[in-house]
Amino acid sequence: MVSTQPKPCPPPPSPVANLPSFETLDRVGRSMIARLTAGVSPHAEASAWFDLYSHFLRAPGRQVELVALGIVLATRLASLMTGSAVPLLKPEPIDHRFDNEAWQKNPFLWWQQAFLAQEEWWRSATRPLRGMKARDAERVGFMIHQYLDAFSPSNVAWMNPEVIDRTIKEGGANLTRGMRNFWEDWVQAMAMAPPKPDSQYRVGETLAATAGEVVFRNELMELIQYHPKTPNVLAEPVLIVPAWIMKYYVLDLAPDRSLVQYLVDRGITVFVISWRNPTPSDRDVSLDAYRTAGVMAALSVVNAVVPNRKVHACGYCLGGTLLAVAAATMARDGDDRLKTVTLLAGQTDFSEAGELMLFVDESQVAFLEDMMWDQGVLDSAQMSAAFRTLRSDDLIWSKATRNYLLGDREAVSDLMAWNADSTRLPYLMHSQYLRGLFLENRLTAGRFAVEGSVVALKDLRVPMFVVGTETDHIAPWQSVYKAHLFTDNELTFLLTNGGHNTGIVSEPGHKGRHYDVATRQPGDRYVGASTWRSRAKRMEGSWWPEWVRWLFANSDAQRVAPPGTGAPARGIVPLCAAPGTYVLQR
Repeated sequence: MVSTQPKPCPPPPSPVANLPSFETLDRVGRSMIARLTAGVSPHAEASAWFDLYSHFLRAPGRQVELVALGIVLATRLASLMTGSAVPLLKPEPIDHRFDNEAWQKNPFLWWQQAFLAQEEWWRSATRPLRGMKARDAERVGFMIHQYLDAFSPSNVAWMNPEVIDRTIKEGGANLTRGMRNFWEDWVQAMAMAPPKPDSQYRVGETLAATAGEVVFRNELMELIQYHPKTPNVLAEPVLIVPAWIMKYYVLDLAPDRSLVQYLVDRGITVFVISWRNPTPSDRDVSLDAYRTAGVMAALSVVNAVVPNRKVHACGYCLGGTLLAVAAATMARDGDDRLKTVTLLAGQTDFSEAGELMLFVDESQVAFLEDMMWDQGVLDSAQMSAAFRTLRSDDLIWSKATRNYLLGDREAVSDLMAWNADSTRLPYLMHSQYLRGLFLENRLTAGRFAVEGSVVALKDLRVPMFVVGTETDHIAPWQSVYKAHLFTDNELTFLLTNGGHNTGIVSEPGHKGRHYDVATRQPGDRYVGASTWRSRAKRMEGSWWPEWVRWLFANSDAQRVAPPGTGAPARGIVPLCAAPGTYVLQR
């Protein structure tokens, strides 16, 4: 039936419809502010303070509680001053600012306890209040922690017993050296000059020195194939996918601390992706490009070099997240080329992604996007500053005390030399990563689409080996552990001591190493992280042998002759010696 009702007339055109947009001016303005705030949105900070303060004004119980706590702490400090009490507050296990024995004697003990009392009071003051957002309370607590760290007595020359003792013994020479160190660092910062590489650690000589060849190169990565060291090898090769927020050779440091060298020495054929360091011209490189031109392109080359064999895929940090996406996509599409999947400190769920998540909201992401839109990349210095802030007590203030008050330049290690060799991130990729994973957590929410269709980790059927590290501030182990929630396959989870990098670089013989490990079989009921830890088996030493045993257990029992370098018959020929050219880009 044809409607006889008259159609409504369209609204008249707006008299301002043809005015030009000034959105670009807004983005430029925000990008300039972002440069001054190191990419931190002022709104993200201000809204957190307002949320806490407005709820605090309506919480007389919390106000009384804080007054009472202040009285108790003040009374204890007064008693400690008279020597009639023992100190009750202790630094956190990862806080080493007060390790020196002199901090246990007055007046240094009192100054230490006064500082810890402030931390305790503010920790209570920033606990979430009923009705407020828990993340806002965490944000304020984080900001207060940064402020308190700056005024720690360990940072003050006349309050730090170690500095006082050194100054007396050296007649002030330590302060003279400290002034020289400060001047050198200030000049370098003002000149925006990259740190000079330490002559002791040279990429391709003392670092990233495992023998191999670059057998493939495209616009995004080089693929390195390492030379065999044994007469026969594991039938299935290992493909390592590192993060592109770091250079790959964190897994190939000095030979005695190289995970790559360790694998090769034990008869494993190893391939590693070495990512190109992007420039502003790469601003439109997408997150999916790292999957297609990175993981999938590398996998095709490995299949050509080692034909008719499945591949053990291993991803580290963001490379682990990317590998999980790639593996889920392959499972969805019926691609069964993977033998196993290993994730090293790689998150798949970002609902508990640690302190990096504190300022990730729509305002913050938009702010960072505008800064990257202007620059084309997230600069390495901006990224490094964010990571240092997560451990400001150790990576900023304790370092400043050593350099400028004690006059000591910290001895450079292979890991420190690698850490100074930083990289950049393309604008589009990082924007998609922040929004799709950090902000919206699409992967485990069933909303992460690849090539137009959603992928699910539950499609994975191959065994998984997942490693978390105890003191990880970037990928907290409880967050990494949540891979259990979103998979149904055989999953071995291993928790090692150390941080995001130091826990992974855990060569055999490294003192003080231990790990907990347990395997979840298909069909087993889920248990939470704390319950898992109470049940897991505690082992002493490095986790590397445990992983190698797992790789061998999940491989063909037959050993084979090492494959040739590349696949010349298929056009895959050695291009240059490892570590290649991309790793040398600054």
